[in-house]
Amino acid sequence: MRFKTLIAIFILACTSAQASYRQVVVTEFGGADKLQVVEQENLPEPGPGQVRVRVLTASASFTDVMVRKGLYPGISEEPPFPPGYDLVGIVDKLGSGVDTLKPGQRVADLTVWGAYTEYAVLPAENLVSVVEGIDDADAVALILSYTTAYQMLHRVAEVKPGQSILIHGASGAVGTALAQLGQVSGLKMYGTASSGKLDYVRSLGVTPIDYREEDFVRRLRQETGGVGVDVVFDAVSVDNFQRSYTVLKPGGELVTYGFYLVARDEDSLLATATEFLRWRWQQLLWQWFPEQQRRVGFYSIADLRQQQPDWFREDLGSLFQLLAEHNIQPQIWKMLPLTEAAQAHRAIEAGEVRGKIVLRVSE
Repeated sequence: MRFKTLIAIFILACTSAQASYRQVVVTEFGGADKLQVVEQENLPEPGPGQVRVRVLTASASFTDVMVRKGLYPGISEEPPFPPGYDLVGIVDKLGSGVDTLKPGQRVADLTVWGAYTEYAVLPAENLVSVVEGIDDADAVALILSYTTAYQMLHRVAEVKPGQSILIHGASGAVGTALAQLGQVSGLKMYGTASSGKLDYVRSLGVTPIDYREEDFVRRLRQETGGVGVDVVFDAVSVDNFQRSYTVLKPGGELVTYGFYLVARDEDSLLATATEFLRWRWQQLLWQWFPEQQRRVGFYSIADLRQQQPDWFREDLGSLFQLLAEHNIQPQIWKMLPLTEAAQAHRAIEAGEVRGKIVLRVSE
């Protein structure tokens, strides 16, 4: 048995003896002040087919902000509950019937909610083994942002070397992931960002466009000689989707995956519902009256994982391998302790983040 494994099992034996653990919970839907550190008296026990995981790292993402506000679709959980879309941790205890994992093994999961906690009970079938030698912070930075980017590129758009793409929000976590994976795939890339982040976007191999000072439609027409791009990745708003659609080549595809402006500026479910209905209506119009057969799709990592669970495991495994081979490198903007999750959310909402915020949950 390897020395590291012995140490991990020893640590697990010590920590599992503790009676309490900490979580950051959403006390009620609303602002970052609704995140609160709480102490739970007893460790959760895994049931049949489940595993208790001691969480090492979780990421803080814009999706977590939407969950905190009650704007993320598909979550029926009511406060108080811990948010947190993804985590990396160590298997601490097995429930009955679990024979595919062992204590001390490092694993990753896309939890959707529940990662802001020192201990989590998760379905064993959902856990993906983390490649040895990868840092815990780097590993967790891949789960949501890079899997989203990888699947949009390869499962939805099915990009090919030499094609061109436009990335909206190119300095963000998903934008950074799209840029790095786009380089691996040999793509020509353009990306929108604010003026203070243009150099960062340029460093990713992306031609930057200042969305506040320039009309990205006009700029792209100049850059491409009026031809347009093969794929646009857009999570801004319905109005932005409509403009993005106009810069596609014939046969190109618009891939949408959220409504950033609504979730950032509104705390209203009604506003989100209205935006979503507008988007569905626009999709129908594009379907009925296709302009040169341009395509439109909406991507959701949670929905695709439910429909194709094997894809998620395969794609995250591929990303771990790309990281181990130094073909990609997550850009971690800040490492913060779990207790400062509210600070992380405020930075995300303020648009300050370049890359990813990772929360250190335990050592």
